Amino acid sequence: MRRLSIVGHSMGGLVARSACLHGARLAHAWPSRLDAMVFLGTPHRGAPLERGGHWIDQLLQVSPYSAPFARLGMIRSAGITDLRYGIIDDAVADARHGGTPPTPPLPPHVRCLAIAATIGKRRGDLKDRLLGDGLVPLSSALGRGGRGQAPLLERHAQWVSYGTGHLGLLDRPLVYRRLEAWLNAR
Repeated sequence: MRRLSIVGHSMGGLVARSACLHGARLAHAWPSRLDAMVFLGTPHRGAPLERGGHWIDQLLQVSPYSAPFARLGMIRSAGITDLRYGIIDDAVADARHGGTPPTPPLPPHVRCLAIAATIGKRRGDLKDRLLGDGLVPLSSALGRGGRGQAPLLERHAQWVSYGTGHLGLLDRPLVYRRLEAWLNAR
């Protein structure tokens, strides 16, 4: 039987997680053949940029002069608004309108691995702590716990590419070598 691996970048990682969740619920055969999922800069715990956009929309609604701009800003797709908290399941999608939804666990029988990026040159520098890869913070891309949530991934299943932006994950030789080593490990 052939084994499957999925590599998802950014929102693609959330889509892959959602597909696994729904595939298992619907008793599809393919989730049982899934060997590995590698997430490249996936906002498992959400993306502050989307949360900031939502906050600005709320602020613009205060004045009748800026309210039309707020309505324009709220035309974002459900997929984009799901980035606010890393939502992968419609069952918790109502949380888009308030509160932080619970993060569904990763598939238990699948090797789940996360490659995150930071524009910082080394661990702990200011860019590393504040900006992550420019779109997704390190803690979210690595699935680290936040506000009472357990980490999604074991430490050995996390790797960081320093001096790399969000899109840089797609063409860095070091990232490719790490991905290749992980996928060939079995």
